[in-house]
Amino acid sequence: MSKIANDSLLKAARREVTNRVPVWYMRQAGRSQPEYRKLKEKYSLFEITHQPELCAYVTRLPVENYDVDAAILYKDIMTPLPSIGVDVEILTGKGPVIHNPIRSIKDVEQLGKIHPEEDIPYVLETIKLLTEEQLTVPLIGFSGAPFTLSSYLIEGGPSRDYKKTKAFMYAEPKAWFTLMDKLGDMIISYVKAQIHAGASAIQIFDSWVGALNIEDYRFYIKPIMERIFSELKTEKVPLIMFGVGATHLALEWNDLPLDVVGLDWRMPISEARDKGIQKALQGNLDPALLLAPWEVLQKKVMSILDEGMQQPGYIFNLGHGVFPEVDPETLKRLTAFIHEYSEMNLIHR
Repeated sequence: MSKIANDSLLKAARREVTNRVPVWYMRQAGRSQPEYRKLKEKYSLFEITHQPELCAYVTRLPVENYDVDAAILYKDIMTPLPSIGVDVEILTGKGPVIHNPIRSIKDVEQLGKIHPEEDIPYVLETIKLLTEEQLTVPLIGFSGAPFTLSSYLIEGGPSRDYKKTKAFMYAEPKAWFTLMDKLGDMIISYVKAQIHAGASAIQIFDSWVGALNIEDYRFYIKPIMERIFSELKTEKVPLIMFGVGATHLALEWNDLPLDVVGLDWRMPISEARDKGIQKALQGNLDPALLLAPWEVLQKKVMSILDEGMQQPGYIFNLGHGVFPEVDPETLKRLTAFIHEYSEMNLIHR
């Protein structure tokens, strides 16, 4: 059994004191890495995730290359959907395409249940390989959240305005809440299976929920999120919430039975604290700054760290994912700087 030698992320998620700020990057495994791009010349994303040895290699690569404090399982939020009857294809340059989009309550009722050990054994085997043999840092498992998953299911693919999703939500409340319950059941089973296989923490991506206002979030989304996190809380691993353009919902997340509120770059760490968020915080460098001159990037990172280190319970991350254009050497240099700067300044607090 592999031993977690570096548990700083888990401590920070529990708001315990750490000797330096832990760091990992969303999309740290993937398009910015030359080793990954070489693999993609031969394999699709789904083909990589269906081969545990290969998927484990991609997952652990950023830990080896950048010295980050956690790995996040390489897969897509679409991964569990075929198990419940969704015909999904990931197209290069476009993203997920749903060939049987939801249009009625009949479509919702036809969705099935996931049986992780039978439906996604390759995911669980990848986790076991990583956590039993390969990693000495925590492995973060993840799932998409109901709103974000439903946006793909209803829109048929990526969207800029989510108008079909919101129209369905407003016009078909019975179908909507049935869909939320079905997706909630899938997420709970899927995530619990990841934890039982060895994942040490979980991030729930509600990437597009920022499209909703607070009132609609409270009515249409928050009840299912309450149920999901309440059931996952019994597994006793840190639970992280994240969305893009959703900082107006940060206080709503603070109410949920989760451990870490992930922020994008629109709300400073200090503002989140001032607003009364008591959970651990994760974030929140604008990923575009990874393409800026080092002096500009360093100055902004120092500012974020100075705010984050004001109290225990802070994990450095980006406000969204790494761009393909980012130089891997930038991430390596940035990780070293975060560790060195935070270790030096935390000692003197």
